[in-house]
Amino acid sequence: MVSPPPGSSAPARRTAQDPYGFDVTVDRHGTWCTQWDYVEDRFGVPDLLPFTISDMDFEAAPAIMDALRGRLDHGVLGYSRWRQDDFLSAVVHWYATRHGTAVDPGAVVYAPSVVYQLSQLLRLWSRPGDGVVAHTPMYDAFPKTVAAHGRRLRECPLDDFAELERLLALPDTTVLLLCSPHNPTGRVWSADELDRMARLCARYGVAVISDEIHSDLAHPPHVHRPWSLHGGEGRWAVITSASKSFNIPALTGSYGIIGDPASRDAYLRQLKEADGLSSPAVLSLVAHIAAYREGAPWLDALRTYLEGNLAMVADRLRGAFPQLGWEPPQAGYLAWIDLRPLGVDDDALQRELVEVEKVAIMPGAAYGSPGRVRLNAGCPRSKAVAGVEALVRALRRLTRAGQVADLRDGGA
Repeated sequence: MVSPPPGSSAPARRTAQDPYGFDVTVDRHGTWCTQWDYVEDRFGVPDLLPFTISDMDFEAAPAIMDALRGRLDHGVLGYSRWRQDDFLSAVVHWYATRHGTAVDPGAVVYAPSVVYQLSQLLRLWSRPGDGVVAHTPMYDAFPKTVAAHGRRLRECPLDDFAELERLLALPDTTVLLLCSPHNPTGRVWSADELDRMARLCARYGVAVISDEIHSDLAHPPHVHRPWSLHGGEGRWAVITSASKSFNIPALTGSYGIIGDPASRDAYLRQLKEADGLSSPAVLSLVAHIAAYREGAPWLDALRTYLEGNLAMVADRLRGAFPQLGWEPPQAGYLAWIDLRPLGVDDDALQRELVEVEKVAIMPGAAYGSPGRVRLNAGCPRSKAVAGVEALVRALRRLTRAGQVADLRDGGA
């Protein structure tokens, strides 16, 4: 008899008020879960309440789960193809209905992950020693991947277009690595900003790799615009997946849109011939098709729920520390909180959070920006409340201690 997997549990309880069970706590312990089971790897302490890696504590959409069960019931899990109409038409349908954008199915490529696509495109469009420009703060996989390929990372502040042009104009800059919407800040780039970037990249002959994995989680009134609307005839690629928006990263699988046919052909040769990855993870294909054909109602409900979580975080921080002026992100479920107005020490804050509050919240230094934290609010509201309350308590202790020290110093 086959034992059930670790952490297996009944489906989330759904109600009329919570039809998808977002409020239900699902026990993820013992499921080899990076966020819960391996929190000690990053924070040095086990059994912390985690608000860390960017996956969510929600069950996947029912349409996805039903499709996966149906595929598993077939019983045969042999080699498969991604270049087939069910998958490609689902991607085209999603962009047409969700983003109002036409996608040429012939421009779509597949990959086991977004970071794999980034790696391959860096190899295609740059050489060791070349400069790669990316905005700071920065998703922590970007600098690691750029460095691993022997390229030089050139960091540009989010709103500094003068610095962006200076970096793009350097003769050995070959790639702009764009995160759209931006991780970790949740920034949604405007059409004008994207047009301006496109003109600069065209002027200096710089290729663009646009990571758009958070694109389906833009919060109204903000609207994500795919780079395919701006890239023109140059060398550009959109790299993305349903994994963030539909919470299916464990299935692996991603896809991209590569505008230049020669680059697309070179990428696919590398995928198939050099790396032997022509057969995709079939369950990922099944999940993507179900998500893009039937998952829109679930995603809309999820986004509304996440907006509620982030509004709660904003209200709590506004009440406790109005000087922070914190506002929810324009996209996603990651609360990027600038704590510099409070003057707290990063290491002291992490000690309070880990040793006293027993929570794991990502320090801004992990993304190249000390003085901030990134709190994952993609979870049941009860957990999000626990996280922000722990943060508020830790900050209050540190700010009180700082005030006392200031009084002592002033009286000395």
